[in-house]
Amino acid sequence: MKGFENHPYIPNSVPEIQEEMLKEIGMTSLEELHKNVPELLKLKNEMNIPKAFGSEYELRRHVEKLLSHDTDCKKNINFLGAGCWQHYVPAVCDEINGKGEFLTAYGGEPYNDEGRFQALFEYESMVAELVDMDVVNVPTMDWAQAAATTVRMAQRITNRSVILVPEYMDPEKLKAMENYGEAVLKFEKVKCGADGCLDLEDLKAKLNGDVAGVYFENPGYLGVIEPNGQKISDLAHEAGALSLVGVDPISLGVLATPPSYGADIVCGDLQPLGIHMNYGGGQSGFMATRDEEKFVMEFPSRLFGIAPTTEPGEYGFGDVAYDRTSFGHHREHGKEYVGTQSALWGITAGVYLATMGPKGMEEVGTTIMSNAQYAAKKLNEIPGVKANVFGSTFFKEFVVDFNGTGKTVAEINKALLSKGIFGGKDLSKEFPALGQSALYCVTEVHTAEDIKELTDALKEILG
Repeated sequence: MKGFENHPYIPNSVPEIQEEMLKEIGMTSLEELHKNVPELLKLKNEMNIPKAFGSEYELRRHVEKLLSHDTDCKKNINFLGAGCWQHYVPAVCDEINGKGEFLTAYGGEPYNDEGRFQALFEYESMVAELVDMDVVNVPTMDWAQAAATTVRMAQRITNRSVILVPEYMDPEKLKAMENYGEAVLKFEKVKCGADGCLDLEDLKAKLNGDVAGVYFENPGYLGVIEPNGQKISDLAHEAGALSLVGVDPISLGVLATPPSYGADIVCGDLQPLGIHMNYGGGQSGFMATRDEEKFVMEFPSRLFGIAPTTEPGEYGFGDVAYDRTSFGHHREHGKEYVGTQSALWGITAGVYLATMGPKGMEEVGTTIMSNAQYAAKKLNEIPGVKANVFGSTFFKEFVVDFNGTGKTVAEINKALLSKGIFGGKDLSKEFPALGQSALYCVTEVHTAEDIKELTDALKEILG
């Protein structure tokens, strides 16, 4: 590592100041800061970066030029989902989450008087109503973190060490869960049948006294709606395990809620609820449980409640069981370490749910299912293409089989992109048994014209 040359806006670039700072920490050079980094990981050559810009304007112009080469869902029709989906974002969501008192109040206490705690309490209440649970946490970073925390909660509640998950699960999410639970958990996959649903016989065979919970998603990663939720929950409970369900919250306008088929802990991603896709951002996770002490006290994240103040008729909002968290006074006794959370997206999701209401959620859910079914029907009219390969009920995502076309998904997606269309996610590496298949996503933003443009493009590409 080499020190900066004198920079007009970076005080510690001045050699004299660098020397003084190094002396304070007992070092003689910047290189000493990295003496424990293995040589294998150190860059041996000069970094290929442009010459320093003379002004902020020049830098901004350079960055904007680079970004202009990107393409996005405003310029293209998008059928890509797989964990981050394109939904319509009402203007009021951006209006509220852009307010300074919300936008900047990520974590600290000075913003209580601006209504942040109340907004998050209202968010928790509406999500609780949506998923038919009692208690909802302040949002996690994403669904993967929420799922990882869910299985850790199950481990602490049951004092067991095995989590059963579906064979057809998002590999990246599973890796996050495995990493998070590495010290105390093992994960075993349950086979899925030809319909894409959990194989109940294989589930029975793997349930034993070591299993803390059965985690499954509804709809699943490959879009399939699991019809045996109650049977799965019953089998888990008979074995002394918990039923853990991951859910796309926007589906609950038309699908049964997880508690109605026995779920003990529910988790999911808030991104469909008024949050833009942001080049890898825009994700936010939640967990929900019944109002029972054994569940509530195992939440590692903050929970906001409502309570009367000393003023008659006045209510205040604040933390519930604060010392339960790693933010609390007994940090070393926190259930898990909880770092940065996406509270802003919780407020945004609350605005979305308040705007939509129960009727709006039903309407958007119905529209999504109708659009997705129509898209699958039109895709099935293309020779060599088979949409909804599992033949199961689905919500907004479904697997499209291109094995009969003689082309790879990569080739097809490249050709589609040249026509201004993002094709479905290539599943050939994640699930080789499916061959050349892709996961397509259709939501309320897709029109009949969009679907026709997709099918016409595929007909041309496939000859």
